[in-house]
Amino acid sequence: MCAQELVLKQRTQILHALCCSGSSEHLEQVLDILLAQGELTWEDYQNTQVPVSALYTKARHLLDLVYTKGVDTCRHFLAALKQVLPEELGEGLSFSGCCSHLEEKDECQNTSAHTLFTQRPVLVCKLQGRIEDVLQTLVSSGHFSSADCNEVLLPLYTPSQQARRLLDHVRAKGESAVNSLLQYVQQKQEFGSSLKLEESSLSKEFIRYQKKLSSSLSAQSCFLSTYGRTSHMPLDDIYTEGLLELAHDSADVHGSLSLEDIVGAVGTVNEEADTVLVSGEAGSGKSTLLQRLHLLWAQGAALQNFLLLFPFSCRGLNSEHRELSVQELLFQHCCWPDREQDEIFQFIQDHPHLILFTFDGLDELKQSFSDEYRICCPTQRVPVHILLFNLIQGSLMKGVQKVVTSRPEAVGPVLRTHFRKEVFLKGFSPSGIDCFVKKHHKDPSVAAKVLESLQSNTALLGLCHSPVLCWIVSQCHKELLGCGEGSPQTMTDVYLMILQHFLQHQSSTKYTTGSTWLQEHKETVLRLGHLAFGGIKTSCYVFSGTELETSGLTEKDVSLGFLIQSRDLSFAQNKCFEFLHVTLQCFFAALYVVVSNNTDQSMIQKLFELRDMRETNQSSICFMTCLPSSEKPEQASETTAETPNLQITATFVSGLLSQRHQSLWIPCCPSAVMKKRTRQVWRYLSKGMQKHFKSIPQPVEGEKKSMHAMPGFVWLIKCIYEMQESQIAKDVMSKLEVDHLKLTYCNIGPVECTALAYVLRHLKNPVGLQLDNNSVGDVGVEQLLPCMHICNSLYLRNNNITDEGICKLISKGIQCENFRKIALFNNKLTDACTLHFSHLLKTKQDFLSIRLGNNNITAEGAKHLAEGLKVNHSLQYLGLWGNKLGDPGAEALASALESSNTLVWLSLVGNGVGSVGACALANIIKNSASLEELWLTENCITRPGVECLIEALQHNTNVKSVWLRNNDLTLEEVEEMAQREPRLIF
Repeated sequence: MCAQELVLKQRTQILHALCCSGSSEHLEQVLDILLAQGELTWEDYQNTQVPVSALYTKARHLLDLVYTKGVDTCRHFLAALKQVLPEELGEGLSFSGCCSHLEEKDECQNTSAHTLFTQRPVLVCKLQGRIEDVLQTLVSSGHFSSADCNEVLLPLYTPSQQARRLLDHVRAKGESAVNSLLQYVQQKQEFGSSLKLEESSLSKEFIRYQKKLSSSLSAQSCFLSTYGRTSHMPLDDIYTEGLLELAHDSADVHGSLSLEDIVGAVGTVNEEADTVLVSGEAGSGKSTLLQRLHLLWAQGAALQNFLLLFPFSCRGLNSEHRELSVQELLFQHCCWPDREQDEIFQFIQDHPHLILFTFDGLDELKQSFSDEYRICCPTQRVPVHILLFNLIQGSLMKGVQKVVTSRPEAVGPVLRTHFRKEVFLKGFSPSGIDCFVKKHHKDPSVAAKVLESLQSNTALLGLCHSPVLCWIVSQCHKELLGCGEGSPQTMTDVYLMILQHFLQHQSSTKYTTGSTWLQEHKETVLRLGHLAFGGIKTSCYVFSGTELETSGLTEKDVSLGFLIQSRDLSFAQNKCFEFLHVTLQCFFAALYVVVSNNTDQSMIQKLFELRDMRETNQSSICFMTCLPSSEKPEQASETTAETPNLQITATFVSGLLSQRHQSLWIPCCPSAVMKKRTRQVWRYLSKGMQKHFKSIPQPVEGEKKSMHAMPGFVWLIKCIYEMQESQIAKDVMSKLEVDHLKLTYCNIGPVECTALAYVLRHLKNPVGLQLDNNSVGDVGVEQLLPCMHICNSLYLRNNNITDEGICKLISKGIQCENFRKIALFNNKLTDACTLHFSHLLKTKQDFLSIRLGNNNITAEGAKHLAEGLKVNHSLQYLGLWGNKLGDPGAEALASALESSNTLVWLSLVGNGVGSVGACALANIIKNSASLEELWLTENCITRPGVECLIEALQHNTNVKSVWLRNNDLTLEEVEEMAQREPRLIF
């Protein structure tokens, strides 16, 4: 049978193979190959890729086109299909008569633009993961504008689609742009060439194993776990980038990191270490990020400098009770080679730099990290946790790159010393929320309504920065759009919404508002809660069928979809289950604590005394004593309950016991019991806060009384917010008497900002609020506005804040009598924000300090600020270091400040200021009666500029120092001028 007849006969099967995943990637890869082979013209390609067409429509058009072009094109089409489709999708298709291999066409047109066609499949593969780098190159060479870049980087496109769009844009720009792109690709070939040399020496068995591992990873990673397992959601179609940032400041990084930067050299702190930590709060998307990395590697779209990638789930490793060697760990838990296991493992040992391990959920491992037991022999059998710890710290398999995910509070200081670098995953940005909702809802009108609802409820919008909560809100959009005034405000509200959503969808009863929908399903909820709570106590997140039976769970309970089948390969023999997300397990555990009559009365006490339990390392033992003997698991004393998940459970307990939800529990639990539990939580939250307040040291004489809050303090505040009881916030805050509240590096995001504002607004006296190095963002800024009246100063360094957030902040701050200082360095501010600061300076004549260092403010912004400075008679500190003011900006500021009688300190470090600007600034020194320090370090000031400064200093004895280090001066000039004027600091 000829190729043309095969295409016609197998039309239905081919359509299914190309489209069944829901992703267009396979179709687009086939199109790339046919375009490169010259079997399709550019017009053919464009006609097939009509953006508004459905996937099946595009596939049918291609099949029609291929068939009409004849036998040869059909042969090439079948060959491309065979190359692109995974084995499982290609099964049942006949490829007889197709080209045995795809040959590259001779380049009859000797143009660079033609090369984009003939090399298209290769270029798409090479450009993925480097899109932003390529765009920067094209912008620098003048071929692309920022608008061009934005069109390529639309978040709706997958990385491979972005690469194709880039190629199409470059082609349209002409030969010069194409040459620039090809030159970039050529420069990146050196490492690839050495890798190919290594690959050429690989054995057939190794290559066969590599394909098997890749196919296995692709099958595991291509779909996202969905609620109820009733539909498949291709990861390519729903994945949305989260904010990735280095834990340590790096001069090499501006803005967010890409996925490939995780294992790249950028931001490296410890060159000797092999392990990268990706940390983030529960629900921030750590597991999905690794799933995305795995899929990109399996598809050949990223991380191609690694020949093998081995993924591990720490929750799965918890259930491994055997002693294993490294070889057994790799092959038994990931993918077993059919032959030559020893040969393949030897290659792994000999070429560690070509291997990548990933470990998801280190915080879910039962055992705490220890480096007491060191091993270095990869064939030695030891307990799995010892194996894991030695891999992480580099005693085993030195040189193999490892990526570990964990919640930050679960990683101690000793373990951190073994990391190459730490990367924070901070959830969705505002644009990420927008992108995710649009991907989740294919109907644009529904997506628009959901986004409109979120914009009208900033508390809920803040919650949606957590990807798992954004997913729940999108899933329950009908309930969300119909709840009006009762729109969710807290994390508990959101989880109750999904519980009600799916329980009611399984019920034949149609409930009315206020009906006791929980009563009908109480027993199901308690059975799920019993399983969840038992797991939380013992760090168990994967459950066997026996454990489900012990909790009394039925097939109907499981079919609700809160439990999904575990994908860990070590459980292939028997079905095991896990909750859809660990936070959902915590929620059901909290429901069990609140509704069940079987828990000991001291259970709530134990939940809210986690700090003490962590210190004594006896949390699990404490919890075991609260349970009836029949419910105590064997060997409970040998495990340690995981504090972070107990904290999440306690947070849900606080929310469930809120007065707003009391009507839900009345039919399920005696009113007296509920009131007692509510009083308990109230009492323990109050005691926990008082304990923090008592730990505040007395201030040193002459300094303000300051409290440096720990993450435990933030957790207690979140619990108070979940309860939505303003009286407890008033009672607690009336006992806090500090001048400065410091919450740096406390993982403060929009959700935490909402809780902070809810509690801090009840403080008796104004405080300085310091939130440096968190993830506040524009939405978090908006959440803080209700407590602005109590802030006399606000420090928000390194928080991803843009001009949009500043607009709202300043608008509110102008109305607040106490607000007098702000620090916003290391954010994403531009000249637009200076218009608002200028308005602030004109309006508030008691404002004292503005620090905007390390942003993107130019001379234009300085001119806007100058307009406000001219009429302000209070500002004492102005910090604009690390911007781009240049001489024009310095001149504008000097003109506005030269007659100031309040300015004490001015910093223009690293602003490209030259001698013209220095001479202008000298007028401030000459005329100001208040200036004490002027910082001009790291500029480009030459001798004439310094001479102006020296001359001005002779007229002003109040100035203490002018800092001029690292300017354009010779050593002789520095020595001479330092002797002439000792107040110049070189």
